[in-house]
Amino acid sequence: MTIIGIYNELMPDSDPQVDSGTDDDLVNAVLRSSRALVAVAARSLGAVDEDVTLAQYRVLVELAARGPQSVADLASILGVGPSTATRMCDRLVRKGLVSRRRSSVDRRLVKVSLARPGSELVDQVTFRRREELALILSRMPADHKPQVLRALKAFSAAAGEVPEQEWSLGWRVEGPLGEAAR
Repeated sequence: MTIIGIYNELMPDSDPQVDSGTDDDLVNAVLRSSRALVAVAARSLGAVDEDVTLAQYRVLVELAARGPQSVADLASILGVGPSTATRMCDRLVRKGLVSRRRSSVDRRLVKVSLARPGSELVDQVTFRRREELALILSRMPADHKPQVLRALKAFSAAAGEVPEQEWSLGWRVEGPLGEAAR
């Protein structure tokens, strides 16, 4: 079955539950959508010539979005333990995608940041994801798009995501401690 067939099966125009669904219906719909988005992310990442896992790519995206971070702050952002974040950063440093730098103010503080190859990787993967998402969205009925846009903006805001236009264009973004990240 095509994506359009699946969409039409899941979202018929006359479905009364679309407007009156329960929270469980909403969670299920978001789970289905997240599977599709993870698949897009995996394909986009797989299309570049780097050996980077989705978890490692998430580190790169967070560093692109928020700028240099301490490993402890990065662990908090990712929802993992500091030792896990350290191991992920170690691997990314070895791959030349992330760099570490000691603070000139407090030598105990080490921040990790994107190296140029890491930034280029994020740009390449983002470009590929945008292309594939544009194709998927072109299959969606035009009158559904404003509702989807509002819902996704609200979802992203509730999740605490940094708006892409702020980090992908290189604008300054506030870090987790309120300081300018770049």
